[in-house]
Amino acid sequence: MLLLLADYLSQYDAFFTVFNYLSLRAILSVLTALAISLLIGGKVIALLQTLQMEQAIRNDGPQSHLSKAGTPTMGGALIIFSIAVSTLLWGDLSNRYVWVVLLVTLAFGAIGWVDDYRKVVEKNPRGLPSRWKYFWQSVVGLCVAFYLYYSATTPAETSLIVPLFKDVVIPMGIFYVVLTYFVIVGTSNAVNLTDGLDGLAILPTVLVGGALGLFAYLTGNVKFADYLLIPYVYGTGEIIIFCSALVGAGLGFLWFNTYPAQIFMGDVGALALGAALGVIAVIVRQEIVLFVMGGVFVMETISVILQVASYKLTKRRIFRMAPIHHHFELKGWAEPKVIVRFWIITVCLVLVGIATLKVR
Repeated sequence: MLLLLADYLSQYDAFFTVFNYLSLRAILSVLTALAISLLIGGKVIALLQTLQMEQAIRNDGPQSHLSKAGTPTMGGALIIFSIAVSTLLWGDLSNRYVWVVLLVTLAFGAIGWVDDYRKVVEKNPRGLPSRWKYFWQSVVGLCVAFYLYYSATTPAETSLIVPLFKDVVIPMGIFYVVLTYFVIVGTSNAVNLTDGLDGLAILPTVLVGGALGLFAYLTGNVKFADYLLIPYVYGTGEIIIFCSALVGAGLGFLWFNTYPAQIFMGDVGALALGAALGVIAVIVRQEIVLFVMGGVFVMETISVILQVASYKLTKRRIFRMAPIHHHFELKGWAEPKVIVRFWIITVCLVLVGIATLKVR
């Protein structure tokens, strides 16, 4: 929106041409989303408390969590709002990828909102039944997958890129749709499973989102892409504006979500942010790198799968409780220790993911 204004004003003063630079707009996007989150975060918390949007705490979980009862939830709406405003202000609204990522985020946020609303307002512990949650996630995921597949203009846009190998590019054909679906829906639910401790999910999301923004910028620049031997996809550079907004909004939310949390993200935030990471990774052709950088999300998901499978097959549990962050709590780790150690792991994995840009 402001890019259009800057383009118009540049006719009268050359200074406004600086807003054509992605790097400047990315910085402004971070600061705008951060400012929005910090400025209205307290008011959002007060509103949620007034509306009694309070988190219900499971009795079968760690006993230390019982004190969290009454903490406002559905705070993910604050993140989504900050991201959307900042992206609309600083992004190029003629770029289709900006709209794809933004609409996927809003759609999954809506699914999460319905789930949270049923749990918190209607006092239905099941929330949105799993079959309906996955149904709507699948509808959105498949719609996006087919759109990206049929709108692709180069083979690179639908090929699987294997990091570390500069010549390994696997044409996927229609299987691209399957991969895209699983990446978007899988990442959405993986982030949701991770969101169980104060700040545990949001900082890894910020770190991975920031790294994907770097990939988007490089993938959308023909010179950098050629130098780094990664596929050039026209228009993806603009996604860095969304990623920057995610970083700013996430850090602003962490201000209130850090231990002890004043507000929880809820499904409205976790499902939306996970889906955003998934669709960005698909667009910039870095699904495998997402798997690496989001290792904490992967670990949390696998722990749940193993726990459920083990109990169904043997009636025995592998972990004291799943997802795995609860296992470490029940082993005696203090909540802040679990959180910070998972953050450290994510920092290391994100650096590994970024390193794949050069190691080929």
